[in-house]
Order: sequence, then structure tokens, then C-alpha cells
Amino acid sequence: MDTTGYETAAAGSGFGVAAFVVGGLVLVGVLIWAVRFGIKVMRSESRTPRGGEHPTLPESGPVHETRQRREPDEVPRAEETGRRLTPHELGSSGSRRSGDQSRPRWNAGSSGSFGGGGPGAT
Repeated sequence: MDTTGYETAAAGSGFGVAAFVVGGLVLVGVLIWAVRFGIKVMRSESRTPRGGEHPTLPESGPVHETRQRREPDEVPRAEETGRRLTPHELGSSGSRRSGDQSRPRWNAGSSGSFGGGGPGAT
């Protein structure tokens, strides 16, 4: 086993110190090159968006929130159709716009909560 390199570095000779300095400079140079290469690749991958790639406002202007009351679509009963409906015949469980668009209000004399002291059976 050849240990002359280790012995030279341990002895503090000029050659050993110079070898470590040169090796460190080479390592730093490689790291600087890698960072610059990474920056170059990132710049080539990023691009400015072209026209039509961003969403735009509609011609009528910004869209605002609307409030409406909805009511569920009723499921036909088996007596009405004469047979049971299968799941694919039911369709989506959607809703439709209610004919009465007034806001719901609490009933007079009711607190609106369970056990709220309203009239009830004792």
C-alpha cells in the first residue's frame, strides 16, 4: 500500500498544501459552473405567455354572485310509473329554480332552534 501521499500531506510540505488548495479550487470551479448551467437551463425553459393563454373578462364585464332559492327535483313514486325506477333512470339529483324567490323568515313565536322554548307538547 502506497502511503507517500498521506505522509507528504501530514508532514506539512509545500506539495501537500498545494495539492489540497488546487483540489479545492477545482471543486469550487465545478460548483460555480453547475450553478451557472442550472440558471441557463431555467431561463431557457421559462417563457413569456402568448396572447390568448390567460383568461380574460367576458365582454359583459365581471361576473357577480347571484342569490336564488332552489328546490329539489321530485322523484316519481312507483305507483305513478307502475314500476320501480332503476338508478340510471333517475339521473342526477339536481334542483331547479324555485317559483317563490322570497327569503325564508322565522315563524312568529318560534326561536328557530331545538329546545328554544317555543310552543310544544309537554
